[in-house]
Amino acid sequence: MSAINKNNRRIKMSDKFYKKRLMLKKIIMDKKLSLEERFKAQQKLSKLPRNSAKVRVMNRCQITGRPHGVYRKLKISRIALRQLGLEGKIPGMVKSSW
Repeated sequence: MSAINKNNRRIKMSDKFYKKRLMLKKIIMDKKLSLEERFKAQQKLSKLPRNSAKVRVMNRCQITGRPHGVYRKLKISRIALRQLGLEGKIPGMVKSSW
């Protein structure tokens, strides 16, 4: 459960710092600005917390917290999806047999 909590903290932090990071990245990528200004923006960006980066957020299952085999659209893992399907909690989903 601590991994889930850690990921939730990362999500909150990435949302909090999103605009600031975007602004700094825009300054860094702007070739019209002086090298000194861009370097200062790069230093400010590196001073921000690592967990404020969107890349550090992991796709996890909302039910089990499993990090692998997660369907992005449903935000649940393949195992949880199968279990809910077998229980009949997902409309239209039936276990295939051939």
